[in-house]
Amino acid sequence: MHKLVISNLHARIEQKEILKGVNLTIQSGEIHAIMGPNGSGKSTLANTLAGHPSYEVTEGTVHLDRKNILEMSPDERAHSGLFLAFQYPSEVSGVRVHNFLKTAYEQRFGQLGKGSKFASVLEFRKHVEELALQLGVKKELLSRGLNEGFSGGEKKRLEILQMALLVPSYAILDETDSGLDIDAIKTVAEGVKQIITMHNTGIIVITHYQRILKYLEPDVVHIMREGKIVQDGGTELVQVLEEKGYSGM
Repeated sequence: MHKLVISNLHARIEQKEILKGVNLTIQSGEIHAIMGPNGSGKSTLANTLAGHPSYEVTEGTVHLDRKNILEMSPDERAHSGLFLAFQYPSEVSGVRVHNFLKTAYEQRFGQLGKGSKFASVLEFRKHVEELALQLGVKKELLSRGLNEGFSGGEKKRLEILQMALLVPSYAILDETDSGLDIDAIKTVAEGVKQIITMHNTGIIVITHYQRILKYLEPDVVHIMREGKIVQDGGTELVQVLEEKGYSGM
């Protein structure tokens, strides 16, 4: 069983301390929601875990299966099983989705036909198309440029497809529900739940809103303020937030 353990994590950007001692432990298959007002450090936590170069860790550790990922490059963290779904996925002109997914897969599992479970590109593409069908990703999007002309919902579904393909031990969904209508939120949530069922992936959901949590049903809800997790609880915290806001916590 996998375990992600964040201990006394401090991080800063441009000499300004944002994270001020974050502690969090997540087991395989669990969903943890992190909520908090703007500027509380939620996205800084996501970017710090992923290894964004703008964020400097000044104290603390992050262990994934007893390995301190803070000593790893972003690529090494991804290879070790950490996945970050971005709030605003980038468009990459001229890079086909199929080719992007193939490159990402080979970086994690090795070249097709050489240690990978897929003997050929054709076999790999068939697998991608089967996953896309399960997750509500239109087949025609796979032959287009990466996120070129995609709607917000299509971009987020593609990230969930990428997550299903790469089988991470842990995935961080940073404002994945931002800008999505209710149908797209349902589809994304169902995709995430499928991945948990198939691979026992642990999920960190960072969100401002309660909507996606109605469909993902987190095991634990964490409230973040001023760079720290200040309260933990169950879904009852979401209800309190809806009624009283952060000022009432």
